[in-house]
Amino acid sequence: MRSAKQFVLPGLCLLAIHAAMFAQSGGTGPWVGTWTTSEVGRPQTPPPAVPALPPFQSNQCPAVPPAPPTFMHFNNQTLRQVVHTSIGGPRVRVVLSNAYGTAPLTIGAAHVALRDKDSSIQAGSGRPLTFSGRTTVTIPPRALMYSDPVNLAVPQMADLAIDLYLPGNTDSPAPITMHNGAFQTNYVSETGNHAGMAKLPVVASMQNWFIINRVEVQAPGSTGGIVTFGDSITDGTRSTPDTNNRWPDQLVKRMLSQAAPLRMGVMNAGIAGNRVLTDAAFNVGINALARFEHNALAQPGVTHIIVMEGINDIGNARTNPSPTAEDIIAAYKQLIDQAHSKGLKIYGATLTPFYGAANYTEVGETKRQAVNQWIRTSKAFDAAIDFDAATRDPKDPKNFLAAYDSCDHLHPNDAGYKAMADAIDLRLFGK
Repeated sequence: MRSAKQFVLPGLCLLAIHAAMFAQSGGTGPWVGTWTTSEVGRPQTPPPAVPALPPFQSNQCPAVPPAPPTFMHFNNQTLRQVVHTSIGGPRVRVVLSNAYGTAPLTIGAAHVALRDKDSSIQAGSGRPLTFSGRTTVTIPPRALMYSDPVNLAVPQMADLAIDLYLPGNTDSPAPITMHNGAFQTNYVSETGNHAGMAKLPVVASMQNWFIINRVEVQAPGSTGGIVTFGDSITDGTRSTPDTNNRWPDQLVKRMLSQAAPLRMGVMNAGIAGNRVLTDAAFNVGINALARFEHNALAQPGVTHIIVMEGINDIGNARTNPSPTAEDIIAAYKQLIDQAHSKGLKIYGATLTPFYGAANYTEVGETKRQAVNQWIRTSKAFDAAIDFDAATRDPKDPKNFLAAYDSCDHLHPNDAGYKAMADAIDLRLFGK
């Protein structure tokens, strides 16, 4: 099994440290992540067809339209990608990633602005991005690249539009780093460099993020950060696209709506299909132990981590004895030790119901109950967050409450994601 250290060293870590030092100079206040996504490697061909789920058990569930296909290649085009901030700040920088690349990746131009609507940006809000003072940059394989900071008043809970002009042709054997499930409409231009244009000349849209890894803002020294680390349920699968109804987004809304707003960067490190102990098939993310350092511990300003992961290990094992509940628990202990070694608080979230899902078995349910019981009672995590209790049907605890079920019996709907966020005790993030 690959370790996190093998994943980020040597090139990624060394270049990221150097770039961070360069971009930090001349500023005031620490950098805190206001948005992030966890990278995976884009395959060169579409993934194999997934067997259809069994018929839904409820006729109350609306049909869910299929997700748009992953956009596979770009050639001398500009991407305009939309990200939703948690906290705001007076200065911003953008981190780009070629973490899964096996060849250099050239960015011909980059730009950040406040999004107006759809593919347009707010007049006067745009700033070109430079990298070590240069308007173009080539990112080495497996490296991160930090932009130079720009003065831009970034509001909390706002949409930023990040433009990247790709002068080359990504139709090559080298994978391009991406995130599959954005649940956010992003845009691809016609041929040419259109970075910073008020309205992008759009030829296609997609619900994926490419190359962008993180957005950071400068914040007061007391500002902390929360990393939500998990699988598709943290990623927001089956939430309504373009509405920011993932449970981490709902947590931001709740924190900022308090009489005394709780301003902390919230960084979503969920990957659909991710597992604790094994790599998922077809390039949808290395295992949680391997990516924990890069996707969680290394996030700027992180003070707290919420871990909700393991249902894919259980479901994909079907009736296999391995991994056992004890195997998953042993992996949790590794994550806890790593977080504590950095002086961070780490909270364990119970696994939500999956009765009726395509990968449900009674053996798996027994494992889920054992894992949840350990999270609740062991006190190994600094606290337990009971997402299971928040979303299950009290009359039939193996099931989602019908009002929270997205109808695949595995992922919550928007109301279910809100119930999860509402179940988190905000006192856990007190100073």
